[in-house]
Amino acid sequence: MESVINSIGIVSPLDYEFGNGDGGIGLDNGETFGPITVRYETYGTLNAERSNAVLVVHAFSGDAHAAGKHGSTDRSDGWWDSMIGPGKGLDTSKYFVICSNVLGGCRGTTGPSSINPATGREYGMTFPVITIHDMVKVQKRLLDHLEIEKLVTVIGGSMGGMQALDWAVAYPETVRSAVVLAATARLNAQGIAFNAVGRNAIMTDPAWNNGDYYGKTVPARGLATARMVGHITYLSDESMRMKFGRKLRERETYGYDFADVFEIESYLSHQGDKFVERFDANSYIYISKALDYFDLGDRYGGLAEALARATAKFLVISFSSDWLYPTYQSKEIVFALMKSNKDVSFTELSSPYGHDSFLLETERQATIISSFLDTVDGQRR
Repeated sequence: MESVINSIGIVSPLDYEFGNGDGGIGLDNGETFGPITVRYETYGTLNAERSNAVLVVHAFSGDAHAAGKHGSTDRSDGWWDSMIGPGKGLDTSKYFVICSNVLGGCRGTTGPSSINPATGREYGMTFPVITIHDMVKVQKRLLDHLEIEKLVTVIGGSMGGMQALDWAVAYPETVRSAVVLAATARLNAQGIAFNAVGRNAIMTDPAWNNGDYYGKTVPARGLATARMVGHITYLSDESMRMKFGRKLRERETYGYDFADVFEIESYLSHQGDKFVERFDANSYIYISKALDYFDLGDRYGGLAEALARATAKFLVISFSSDWLYPTYQSKEIVFALMKSNKDVSFTELSSPYGHDSFLLETERQATIISSFLDTVDGQRR
């Protein structure tokens, strides 16, 4: 059992709203959008110089609740609790850690399920199309609000790693280092294909109703199916073989019917049903499309040219069994950084857990990340 010394304890989410009088932010699609509410949490203490801040950016289905509990009866910790706290990889006795829900999300930050003040109804599919860069712009406004001019690091896995890369390129004066875990500099055809299947599952559910289902029957079957497809990409052949194999559920022989007889079938159904309870189908559509559009080098004439803008030190970590964003994609980032003469460290961790390794292999990650941050923080002393 984790020692209370290493626990964040009870945390409370915070909200920051902007864009009521100043027009919000300019989106990549050319629109100006606002007002925007940002849900965020902080852990640790900001020092007097305001120089010890770390920004954690979450993956697709994550949110601002990265560590601790929201109440004494809360049964689950934040999604990266094993990494954030006193003495952990992101040591809150040293760092002031910030995590916010992304633009387009459904866990407190403005997204399709939020109320459009112009109509008094949920945005639904009138919400503007957004990009990873738009998410980062909103995070920058939050940091400005918190009067933080420099970050020790921006760190994230998967979609969070994409945001960390964008941060380093878009705001080089703010980012002293970036930690990129199980990520890519652009989504490939396979990634786009899986996202397309997920969106199709939702949009062909009759209950989706062109995105106008709030206060009505939600497209639960479509969203659950989308999650099942996505969850397969987070696992690996080895992890599924170790955990499930061909084990049957509550029986010893085949039933020769179409029920979920295999353990893996039951597991995926359970994951899909759980996801429906906490995620909005329209947010799935918008965020997955933001992933599709992500191509860090596109706006700068190439990946090396984009990363040449950065002044940060980089730590890139990949995982051997990750087939969603495999190691060769991390190496593309590393080689582009080397071509641009940037300070970069890279390691591939051997792990059987597939893409989810960055959430599960925290003990090994913590040692590498904390050592890396010591080299970054040492430059300030």
